[in-house]
Amino acid sequence: MYKIAVLEGDYSGPEMMEAGLAVLKAATQGTDFQYQTTTYPFGGKGIDQVGDPLPQVTIDGCKAADAVLLSAIGGPKYEGAERTPEAGLLGIREALGLFANLRPTHVTKALGNLSPVKEVAGVDFVIVRELTSGIYFGWPRVEGTSEAHDTATYTAPEVERILRVGFKMAQKRDHHVTIVDKANVLATSRLWRAVTKQVAPDYPDVTVDYSYVDAAAMRIISHPHDFDVIITANLFGDILSDEAAVLPGSLGVIPSASLGISGPNLYEPIHGSAPDLVGQNKVNPLSMINSITWMLRQSFDRDDIADQIDSAVQRVLEAGTMTADLGGVASTTDVTNAIVKELEKEGA
Repeated sequence: MYKIAVLEGDYSGPEMMEAGLAVLKAATQGTDFQYQTTTYPFGGKGIDQVGDPLPQVTIDGCKAADAVLLSAIGGPKYEGAERTPEAGLLGIREALGLFANLRPTHVTKALGNLSPVKEVAGVDFVIVRELTSGIYFGWPRVEGTSEAHDTATYTAPEVERILRVGFKMAQKRDHHVTIVDKANVLATSRLWRAVTKQVAPDYPDVTVDYSYVDAAAMRIISHPHDFDVIITANLFGDILSDEAAVLPGSLGVIPSASLGISGPNLYEPIHGSAPDLVGQNKVNPLSMINSITWMLRQSFDRDDIADQIDSAVQRVLEAGTMTADLGGVASTTDVTNAIVKELEKEGA
């Protein structure tokens, strides 16, 4: 009996979570995959319920789980709070030791027709972003009225552990890794290259190339088929993964996974809580549903169930059942029910 910790999110977050769990239930019905979910206060819900975006009960519950599902958090109500929902997100990453963020970009035929970029159907790559170091966490940090500076710091062990995540993923895909950096300018990037040259021989079946981040940003739009696994630092990964999310036509379909040294992984959509859509049954549930398929693959080694969900999603998209962000007129419930019906057909 697997334990899944549920952090249902704020504003439209609970609607997405409800849709995702409905699809998980339908996909696992009649299989040997047994699980139980427990919902914990987190983000804005944590502030509302107990005055803390990350209470200790949530930390303990997540640590005891086999996986964590998180929907989008934050919104106008919590702006200016002493501890914001985003502080809870940084805290859960630290508490679970989540150092690697995986963001896939997979453009199917149905989504390729919706993309603002030409000829992207079949694009399939993953950005592996280092999550706990680099310029976001470097010290010292100075913010003044006439001068400010941030510090970017990486150690060789931090670089090595994220590289090994990416290389192992490439071994299960097309055996190609691209290291994205700015080694012509940054000392930290030159460290990344030096450590890569030490690690790469452990994966002789994986081809390695390097790209400056500005060149990679252009290639993601102009030649996205060139990539398989991109491994990069925190800042670059943050920017490039949002850029890559344009290729399928909407942020509403992109999942992510955050992996830790030990303990449970965390799975979440990459977009926000859509306060303007709350209660209207309009939010796209696919990013949450796709996050659940990643959970099935990464945490539970159940590619069989994940494949069934992916197939059901594609059939629904090909039939034209889409929310407004993808150019459709379907509601959240319409899309969810259509996917559940497709899964029930497979089960029959």
